[in-house]
Parts: sequence; structure tokens; C-alpha cells
Amino acid sequence: MSALSLDNLSVTFQGHGQGGGKGFTAVRDVSFTVASGETFGLIGPSGCGKTTVLRAVAGLNIGWQGAISVFGEPLHPGRKITGALRGNIQMVFQDPYSSLHPRHRISRILGEPLSLRGIAGVEEAVRIALDQVGLSAAIAGRYPHQLSGGQRQRVAIARGLLLKPKLLLLDEPTSALDVSVQAEILNLLNDLKAAHGMTFVLVSHDPGVVAHMCDRAVTMQAGGIESLLDRAALSGNGWVEQSSLR
Repeated sequence: MSALSLDNLSVTFQGHGQGGGKGFTAVRDVSFTVASGETFGLIGPSGCGKTTVLRAVAGLNIGWQGAISVFGEPLHPGRKITGALRGNIQMVFQDPYSSLHPRHRISRILGEPLSLRGIAGVEEAVRIALDQVGLSAAIAGRYPHQLSGGQRQRVAIARGLLLKPKLLLLDEPTSALDVSVQAEILNLLNDLKAAHGMTFVLVSHDPGVVAHMCDRAVTMQAGGIESLLDRAALSGNGWVEQSSLR
């Protein structure tokens, strides 16, 4: 069974103003399948529709057309994701600072999703999650502004892991970080994926990141898929040079 299947996914944002205005189609007829345990990349320039695809799969944007299924279970346009599938799909955002509540301590940011689901042993679960991403238990008592960018991104990854998802969606997870920290985070993600048997979908505009992380990838342009790249193509330099020209 595939982890994720998209068939002719399209996302149109309706215009505003009198009469609704003209809509903008951000994603048009996107189709691909991700195998269980794979790291699959979506590559392309800013504004090409990569993040819009990810947000539809995550249930953050429910105004889509086409078909999406996750581990054989169909998602439904216009409806939020519920039940076990809600916990099985988690997303790590590009900017950890904006995705972490500035007035909440890390213990609350990480513990709240568990408390809402009535899961016992929240404090211990938070400590384990922090340990898994290489952070000390003392971090739990701090606020996001008291952490470095790399530490905040590790917290964001810990939050994504807390519900033990099968599918982790990564939206430019290292683009806001220094190059030295980027490598640490990417290696951490690979280690966590191997330890937990997860499937990753990684959005990036950086060919080096994709070549390091992904088994396969698609290149996107203007809301559609241009090409599918296998592991051999990702290891070669031709597509990298082509991407860098854009």
C-alpha cells in the first residue's frame, strides 16, 4: 500500500471583492504516489505550488479538487481530517518561530496536543521527544524567543513526532538556518525516519537538500509537475545545474 497518493489534485484560491473576483489556480492536476518508508521531494522555485500541495495533504487547506489518499484512506475535500489519520499526518513548517506560540513555554507547546487527546504521562513524553531531537529537558521551561533558530526547529520537529505520525510533511525545514545547522537537522531527520519507520514528503527549493534526503522527487513549475526524478537522476548534476539557472 502506498503512503500517499495524489490524483489530479488542483487547488484554486477564490478572488475577493464584489462578485468574488477571478480565482487563482495555485496547483493544477498534480499526480504522484509516495511509497511507504520513502522520502519524496517536491522541488521548484518559490510560488510554484509546493507548499500548497503539502497544506492540502495536511488538511490545512480543504478547498481542493481531485483525489488524495493516505495509507489507503481517502481524504475528502471540504472536510477536516479526523480520527487516527489526524495524528498520522503531521507537518513541520518552514519558520519555527512563527509556528511556535511566543507566550507559551516549550512544555506547553509540546504537551498540549497530547493533553487534548487525553494521553497520560505528558511530561515524560515531552522529555522523551526533546531527547530524541537532541535537546535537554531544561528546554521545556523556556520560551521560543530564548532558543536559537536550530533549537526552535528541533522543537518543531519534536512536536511533529509527539503523536507518532506515519507521514511527516516537511516544508523547507532548514531554509531559515545556517548551513552548519542545516546539515545537523537533515541528519537528525534521517536518523528519526529510520528509527520510527516514517514516510517523509519534503518541500525544498535547494537541490543539495533534496539530493541528500530524497529517494525520488518531482520538479514543479507554475502549479504543475514538470518531471519525475529517480535516485539516479537526483545523484546526477544535470538537473541541479538546470534548477540553479531559474
